[in-house]
Amino acid sequence: MPPSTSPPQSGSDEAYRQAGVDLKKADAIVDIARSAARKTDTPHIKTGIGGFSGAFEIPAHYKHPVLLTGCDGVGTKLKLATLARQHTTIGIDLVAMSVNDVLVNGGEPLVFLDYYASASLDLEQIEAVINSVAQGCKQAGCVLAGGETAEMPGFYPPGDYDVAGFCVGVAEKANLYPKPERMSDGDVIIGLTSSGLHSNGYSLARKIFLSDADKLPDSDITSALLAPTQIYVKPVLQVLQNFPEAISAMAHITGGGFYDNIPRVLPENFSAQLNSATWRPHRPRIFDLLQQQGQLDNATMWHTFNDGIGYVLVAKADMAEKIVTFFNTDKNTFKALMIGQIQHTPGVREVVVV
Repeated sequence: MPPSTSPPQSGSDEAYRQAGVDLKKADAIVDIARSAARKTDTPHIKTGIGGFSGAFEIPAHYKHPVLLTGCDGVGTKLKLATLARQHTTIGIDLVAMSVNDVLVNGGEPLVFLDYYASASLDLEQIEAVINSVAQGCKQAGCVLAGGETAEMPGFYPPGDYDVAGFCVGVAEKANLYPKPERMSDGDVIIGLTSSGLHSNGYSLARKIFLSDADKLPDSDITSALLAPTQIYVKPVLQVLQNFPEAISAMAHITGGGFYDNIPRVLPENFSAQLNSATWRPHRPRIFDLLQQQGQLDNATMWHTFNDGIGYVLVAKADMAEKIVTFFNTDKNTFKALMIGQIQHTPGVREVVVV
């Protein structure tokens, strides 16, 4: 006998609702998510939202595909979004943090999953978050293949929520980065400007700008703090395709800034020398305000925030100018700049910013 498809009795629904979980709202969220996800579909998606798992076919042009994975959240930027009741871009942040990480290894993002948890389900809020996740997926060229929404009364304070994102990407095995054998003394570091803080350093930013934990700063500062994270996927993949021998390493500048992220892709005996004067005129004004109002020294700015540079590539010196021109003539929402050099430093691997 086939299993019953009848819904549970209304009494059981009501008992669960009185415990703080609304099953009708949960059903409505599936419809919201399915509608948003369809806008991101590609021919490679086989099953999506509504099933127990999502199925995605690896594109046929990969001869020796290697799967890459990324997982991240958006930290206490969520606190600002909640205070401002602004949830229409937080999903872009969520996607960006994972797809930009996968990109560092040369990965093309394929599918994305999201997780949303709160004390009670606010359909308007959830719809804004899910639609912005779908928007981020469109920017990155990946499919929103599924997710999870958890209603957890008594666990989260009323009105608060948390999100997490998970990305699966793919790269040709021969095209994985970094490529330490390519790096040499005098290589140029290309920086791609950020849209703001992206999704890091908000605990310090909130301490500086929010004199009262529940009172937002002025609207201009709030807007700058909530600017969505830049997604670098499509233009960087184009550079890797058009300049296949030029790039040796890339880094996503997230928590830990330059000092923690760039060394992760440097081989032994190589260091990065960055000149802050190259990007200072282009960094968003929010960093000036942070530094002034927080009385922060440069070392703190370079270790806590991206300071205006969200992503870096290491390129051969004779190709760097062509790559910068390629980025800057492609109508991107960021600017590419030559911000430093690689140095051969026997026995030392470090980042020096001046």
